Amino acid sequence: MVRIITDGTSDISAQRAAELNIDVIPMRVFFGEESFLDGIDITREEFFARLTSSQELPTTSQLNPDDFLELFQKYAGQGDQVVGIFLSTELSGTCQSACIACDMVEGGEIHVVDSHTVTFALALLVEEAVRMRDRGLSAAEIAAAVEKLAQRTKLLAIVDTLTYLKKGGRISAATAAVGGLLGIKPIVGVDGRQGTVEAMGKSRSIPSGLEWIARHIESAPAEPGRLVAYGHSNSPERVPGCMEALKGVLPQEQEPIMGSIGAVIGTHVGPGAVGVAYIAAE
Repeated sequence: MVRIITDGTSDISAQRAAELNIDVIPMRVFFGEESFLDGIDITREEFFARLTSSQELPTTSQLNPDDFLELFQKYAGQGDQVVGIFLSTELSGTCQSACIACDMVEGGEIHVVDSHTVTFALALLVEEAVRMRDRGLSAAEIAAAVEKLAQRTKLLAIVDTLTYLKKGGRISAATAAVGGLLGIKPIVGVDGRQGTVEAMGKSRSIPSGLEWIARHIESAPAEPGRLVAYGHSNSPERVPGCMEALKGVLPQEQEPIMGSIGAVIGTHVGPGAVGVAYIAAE
């Protein structure tokens, strides 16, 4: 049997993981001395409530080899094939930890894939991998296909407030103050070829930001028939408007994936963000 494993930054819920028959290894988030497993010990809603009331940003830690080893050994011992799809190596050492754990397992067939992305874009790749598994592809075939898809995966999101980018040192206090006065909402993205979070543009409102994203997608069109993922940070009410604004430039053949941004990315973007992930045409 082929086993699909990912990490908690995919923001795949426990319910969805059970439906897909996959394993999601949770990430840990720290508020001072308090430690929580994201999505297990603390819900998304509880996390954002604490984030908005906290003077200091929470911290997160990457997964270490021990976090993977037991699961890898279990599946290898059962004779299962494993495909592990993890967040970008440009954003965390988690994928490298998985590689170290893989080398520690005797026997078994384990493939570790760098997604070059994160959050609901990572979930998009996991969902594609599950569909391949269900069609009967081998672990090697799935890993090779996901690596190619990762290079074409795009994530674009509008950040509602500059507050958390300022707290995290991503922008200066002066820039945040001016941007706040002007009502600036930055547009950020992750391109699967780079694997890093980049500032893409800016807008004065969510609707104008969605217009910017639509134009950007037109310049890098989606592959027809592929899955599309929509995500938000504690702002589900913004997703329908996002879908409506982008329906003319994205595939509509399949039911979209809905993602809720968790602690790792939510720490930096704060509440109110909304965006989309898709696979660009070759």
